[in-house]
Amino acid sequence: MSTKPIAEAHLQPDSFEWTAESKATIEEIVAKYPAGRQASAVIPLLDLAQRQHDNWIPLKAMDTIAATLDMPRIRVMEVATFYTMFNLAPVGKWFLQACTTTPCWLRGSDDVMRCIKDKLGLSKNYTTTADGQFTLLEVECLGVCANAPVVQVNDDVYEDLDYELTAKLIDDLKAGKAPEVGSMLGRKGSMSKDGPTSLVSLKDSDGVPPWFAEKQASAGGDD
Repeated sequence: MSTKPIAEAHLQPDSFEWTAESKATIEEIVAKYPAGRQASAVIPLLDLAQRQHDNWIPLKAMDTIAATLDMPRIRVMEVATFYTMFNLAPVGKWFLQACTTTPCWLRGSDDVMRCIKDKLGLSKNYTTTADGQFTLLEVECLGVCANAPVVQVNDDVYEDLDYELTAKLIDDLKAGKAPEVGSMLGRKGSMSKDGPTSLVSLKDSDGVPPWFAEKQASAGGDD
């Protein structure tokens, strides 16, 4: 569970209404649940409200969700405050969620956090740069442990980071050009940093990656 700020009164909108597009999406979502169980759709509706409202959920949106799903407002609040994916106060254009759980820590997440502090002056959760461009949140496992350390930027995850690559990522984001999503080292999936180690032919040279052929040559054999 996370402790997260709720936007102060002067930042809260006076009202929140679903757009026509959101209403159509809600009909599709709610239809997936049995009659009388529409409250089960609270998580996708919270996500929908957040996407509709500049990546954060105001209190009026929770009221609207409660009315839409015919459920107590406090139940919506309970879910919204529990999950780190939901922001209850404004965040920057680029929302940095840095993983520091054990696999990322062992692979250098301390360097990633140090870079974020050096480049942006951010070291505490839910702090935002003066220009409103970046907000930081330290999170638990993002599920990409094989390519640790990782940082999620809005919906996208960047992998295999170190101090220098984190600095490059931040510089690119400042320039308004998000790098290609995934490994910053060019790895595909979660393959070894030295190249793929499975689903390759060990006998036939056709299709064998150069890295494997070189290793075989240096080892003096083809087994």
